[in-house]
Amino acid sequence: MQSAIDFQQLANAIGDAIIISDAGGSITFWNPAAERMFGFTQSEALGQSLDLIIPERLRGRHWDGYHKTMATGETRYGNDVLRVPAVDKNGRSMSIAFTVALLHSPQNELSGIVAVIRDETTRFQEDRLLRKRLAELEASAGA
Repeated sequence: MQSAIDFQQLANAIGDAIIISDAGGSITFWNPAAERMFGFTQSEALGQSLDLIIPERLRGRHWDGYHKTMATGETRYGNDVLRVPAVDKNGRSMSIAFTVALLHSPQNELSGIVAVIRDETTRFQEDRLLRKRLAELEASAGA
């Protein structure tokens, strides 16, 4: 028989960032991996808008989808891994991959969203360099 899982212990130990935001988009949970990944301490992040890590040019689209999800209780991204740009505390551009899940109150009302996030900046840059090199090789082979 499995014993109850200590969520706090799990969230503190896991290598991926876990961020929970409430229905309005304010951060209510920020684990140590999120601190390492984005550079904001838990006290700096809690209560702040998700705009903290969303590039300014993408905020409109993000909030349109977020508010639609909160209004309908449905997300198009249930099991999909999303890959999007993000920014850290120093304004450095990042490439992140994450999954989301909807959270509900005991009354089964939609109360927020949890995102489990991995920094894929290095992998994304390596893939981009490989694609560029492949295109160069194909161009030189065809010449």
